[in-house]
Amino acid sequence: MQTQNQPIRLATSPSGLATMTFAQPVRGNPIGGEFCRQFKETIDILYATPGLRAVLIRAEGKNFSFGGDVKSFATSVDDLPGKIRQWTGDLHMGLARTLHLPVPVVAEVQGWAMGGAVALLAGADFVIAGESSRFGSAFAQIGFSCDSGTSVTLSMRMGAARAKRFTLLAEVLSSTDAKACGLVDEVVADEELESRARALAERLAAGPTMAYGEIKRLFLRAGTSQLESQLEDEAQTLARISSTTDAKGAVAAFIDKRKYVFTGS
Repeated sequence: MQTQNQPIRLATSPSGLATMTFAQPVRGNPIGGEFCRQFKETIDILYATPGLRAVLIRAEGKNFSFGGDVKSFATSVDDLPGKIRQWTGDLHMGLARTLHLPVPVVAEVQGWAMGGAVALLAGADFVIAGESSRFGSAFAQIGFSCDSGTSVTLSMRMGAARAKRFTLLAEVLSSTDAKACGLVDEVVADEELESRARALAERLAAGPTMAYGEIKRLFLRAGTSQLESQLEDEAQTLARISSTTDAKGAVAAFIDKRKYVFTGS
């Protein structure tokens, strides 16, 4: 199974609770190629786990995840469309399968959650956040369209109009604002986050698993009848946008920590 130096670790308790931990805290738990590949593999492992009752998604370090690995984007801008298709091929399949998991999923969020990481956590059935947590959409800031199911999971939680505004304006939400618009279910004191999220996950793991699975399936069917096609549209759109002048220039400016003036091309 996963080793210590890989981006994701997975552990399962006797109660049937599986804990998926993002394990690159020094780098801010970025979503890069290896993360995408392992995320899909980890979800596949969960489907094959006997006695699975619930899943807790959490992260080591001060921050949940800074989102896409922008530094790796800057090293090969000309190859970026192909790289994005490869990465999203793994990540989006993993995200789609996460939404279809027949057990409850809890996300435990501390510090910053940005870009695709926000979309990932929004797909959880319950999101518990520390009071100092912050949620941001940085796609537009680097001239990118959104991926990671942003147009799906954020619309499910926040409503389409609010989710679009959050993404277009590259907003940053406090934990209180995130709860007010439905992105977060519960806000707790930072020092209580880990215990509260695990307690909820354990409670769900002790519940009627089959009924939970069917409830999830019915709500997913009602709200996202074209989920997979939307995820593929996001992936292909981002790959296309990544080759534009603005995307290349904005990524370089982000790395250099300078302001980029968008040209519209």
